[in-house]
Amino acid sequence: MGNEQARESASRIAKWLVERGKTPDAVDILCALAAAGPNDASGQAVLAEAIRLDPGSPIARMAFERMEGIPGTDHAILDAAILRFNEAELARFGREMAPASFRRAQVGFNNNVKYKDQVFHVQTEDSGLDKPHIITHLFADGGRVIKSHKRIYAAEVHRADVAHYVRALMKGQQMEMLLALRSGRFDEIVAGRARGGMDVLEAPPDNDVKAMTRKKKGEVSSPSVAPPPPVSVTKKTRCLLTVQRSLTGGPPSYALAEDEAILGSQGEVSLPGERFCHPREAAIRWRDGRLWLEDFDGGNGAFLRMRTRVELAMGDEFILGDQLFRVEKNPDADDEPDPGPTYFYSSPKWPSAFRVTQIFEKGGLGACAVSRGGMVQIGSAVGDLVIAGDPLVSSQHCVLEEQAGVIVLTDLDSRTGVFVRLQGEAELIHGDEFLIGRTRLAVDLKPT
Repeated sequence: MGNEQARESASRIAKWLVERGKTPDAVDILCALAAAGPNDASGQAVLAEAIRLDPGSPIARMAFERMEGIPGTDHAILDAAILRFNEAELARFGREMAPASFRRAQVGFNNNVKYKDQVFHVQTEDSGLDKPHIITHLFADGGRVIKSHKRIYAAEVHRADVAHYVRALMKGQQMEMLLALRSGRFDEIVAGRARGGMDVLEAPPDNDVKAMTRKKKGEVSSPSVAPPPPVSVTKKTRCLLTVQRSLTGGPPSYALAEDEAILGSQGEVSLPGERFCHPREAAIRWRDGRLWLEDFDGGNGAFLRMRTRVELAMGDEFILGDQLFRVEKNPDADDEPDPGPTYFYSSPKWPSAFRVTQIFEKGGLGACAVSRGGMVQIGSAVGDLVIAGDPLVSSQHCVLEEQAGVIVLTDLDSRTGVFVRLQGEAELIHGDEFLIGRTRLAVDLKPT
């Protein structure tokens, strides 16, 4: 541990000691770490903190003399403190400062997943700071472990955010195993033609789940200035938006040459006749040589076609075909006994993490499916939500699954894709598609 890192650790420990009424110990540790290293800005800051806690402290005076090179003074108390508060002692304090539940172990993740007509169980557990490793098991046949992943995080136990770090590592490792199963990586093991065993992994968890970029509410807003003048024909086209589908006609493409273009009836990409589009729905901008799509608040939204699995939050919306859906939290149960008390009798409730609701024009609510076994599948022929009247919906179009505490949306190789509403902005690459209202546009970054 370097001097600066050790001093940062000492400051955190000192605050923790002061909160527990152990100010003298806090002063000792600050003075020891200040005097044990170079007389630089970090050392002076730590010593100043000690003097603030106890301006008359003898050990603080000794630390000052040691740092300034003042000779002839007995520093035995300071030397004893330096010996005491070594790296091992700082680590011990770090473990003691961690929440008690985490010192023992973080609460694990458990998911059931259906794959090729079989139900598998994935379980991730943490062993705690005393045995810093995470293990994920893949169970088949109701309890047989067929594959395990293990990661050791001993090098990270001194982090100030170790609890959050380990939680994120557990979540990533849980998703990694779930996605590896779904991708067919363990098919030979499932079939009994290969051995599973345990892999000790060092690289970060490998999963392709992304979250749509989000910004704080109010940070994304429509520009208040008027739109720029039309693109000059003398300027080189930087990007071409080709219309893949439109219900109202209009030009087959839009050539963009400026650094910014507004999408909406008041912008450069006007989408004539598109009645589901706000006058200023979104913007396309060049920044640092990259192209970005930004959704404005107050409109119906810009929806980007998924390139990979996407992590959703409660309230997020997505489109398949011409159908709009929203992910929602299940309402609290209202069948408890009333003050009478009168009991309500019903079938046993299936545990459910979320539900998916169809949204009609003007905000009306349509079909709704509650997740069963942590999953909701949507399609025109197979699924929990069957959309039979939309020719753009594939027979098995997409699936939403609760994995490692989050909801993951997966496109099941559908013909027309799944479009997720942006929260803030997202980068566009060549070939990306997005929806504004019912109009589907494709990005061409190589216009001829």
